[in-house]
Amino acid sequence: MKDNPFSLWVYLSQSPLLWLTLTVLTYAFADAFSLATKRHPLANPVLHSVWIIGAFLLLTGTSYTTYFAGAQFVHFLLGPATVALAIPLYENRKTVAAAILPMLVALVVGSVSAIVSVVVLAEVAGLPRAVILSIAPKSVTAGVAMGISDTLHADPSLTAVAVILTGIMGAIIVTPLMNRVGITDFRARGFAAGLAAHGIGTARAFQVDPVAGVFSGIALGLNALVTSLLVPLAVTLLLK
Repeated sequence: MKDNPFSLWVYLSQSPLLWLTLTVLTYAFADAFSLATKRHPLANPVLHSVWIIGAFLLLTGTSYTTYFAGAQFVHFLLGPATVALAIPLYENRKTVAAAILPMLVALVVGSVSAIVSVVVLAEVAGLPRAVILSIAPKSVTAGVAMGISDTLHADPSLTAVAVILTGIMGAIIVTPLMNRVGITDFRARGFAAGLAAHGIGTARAFQVDPVAGVFSGIALGLNALVTSLLVPLAVTLLLK
């Protein structure tokens, strides 16, 4: 190690524990910063965690494959975290049941709008068919979106990027947008966040209000189901 000052780094960079620790510490720092700003939309912890880790990987010349060897443990927890959304849903089941009809209407309108708008705009912009197919399921959680993309023989990695960008943008604009248009019902605010910005939007909704988080979680799950059914049909009709 004395002959090569970078030998310790070479050794540590191959350890999954390093990248797991980096991910957790970076998010903890970003979340503390978000809390210090009283959860300002632009202080979204996911947004800042992404660019900090991305910059670190770029500066150290670390491949994503190496990084994911450690980060996959956090990725694994996405499943249990999603299932855990059932707990607040059960606790607020009466509130949810009272709004079932408006939710179903909003679900259909929101799902169709999310798919049609991105496909039509991408088509007008002249993007290749493969790219359009990859970004069509952008408004659902990454696991489902990548599955849909794979079914359409598109690029799941591009889909994942589109999903993350959609979630971050949705989480940033949802609160100021809802305030601007005067929507104060946290059921509607949360459902819109989950419908348009999946898991990242749901995390933002829970930061704002527990009821908003519950309805966002419902939208996240239902939209994944509806989108998986509608995307193949939509791209077939719109991309003839």
